[in-house]
Amino acid sequence: MHTGQMVMVEATITCPECGATALETMPTNACVFFYDCKGCGVTLRPLPGDCCVFCSYSERACPPKQFC
Repeated sequence: MHTGQMVMVEATITCPECGATALETMPTNACVFFYDCKGCGVTLRPLPGDCCVFCSYSERACPPKQFC
């Protein structure tokens, strides 16, 4: 159900390995399972229980989860 809230599609990912941050645009219709850190090159994967790297490593949930 749409509640009239605006979906936030930008999020800052923080690498747990090197601390590098990057402002990224989240897709509104898919989960992102892999993300290559722009600082150290490590490939991030979702933590257990999370659907995507944005839910695990950014300050906000991915668009599909923002309305849950």
